[in-house]
Amino acid sequence: MRILIAEDDPVSAKILQFTLENCGHEVIVTGSGATAWKAFDSDPVRVIVSDWMMPEMDGLELCDKVRNRPKTDYTYFILLTAIHTGSENLRKAMDAGVDDFLTKPLDREGIVMRLRVAERIIEFTTQIRHLKQLIPICMYCKKVRDDDNYWQGVESYIAHYTGSNFSHGICPDCFEKRVKTLPVKEISPG
Repeated sequence: MRILIAEDDPVSAKILQFTLENCGHEVIVTGSGATAWKAFDSDPVRVIVSDWMMPEMDGLELCDKVRNRPKTDYTYFILLTAIHTGSENLRKAMDAGVDDFLTKPLDREGIVMRLRVAERIIEFTTQIRHLKQLIPICMYCKKVRDDDNYWQGVESYIAHYTGSNFSHGICPDCFEKRVKTLPVKEISPG
């Protein structure tokens, strides 16, 4: 996996980078939340390991920006915390969208286990996205079924879910077929 690290302590960042690369992951290291956000925004990854306390932008702010980035695949977010982080702060982090926590100093087995969970969660979210992309459509009348089991025309379904508007026309093949079915009027002389 490609993993983005946001860690302002160079020693901690190096240890984390070395650990993840030895597990076969591609690692992108940044020294602050702000530089991590720029890296993520330009080329999103599926896993972020971020320190909580950093200058410019902390881990919670980074997580919030990741969660609110439009049209982004689910990103598993692991937050590095101090050993004595209180339950109120952990609740804040969960509310911000953090998926998991690791305490410092880094526990190699702990990060490996969490990354296995991250891989599973990412696989499940990918499967769900694919299922949501399937649109049930009647093979006869071409109506589409929505999540509430309501059948509606394709145009109204697409307009509802995408905000698109439609103009109607007729393609050349359908035009030819329709013209052939029209009754022919004979014109009498005179």
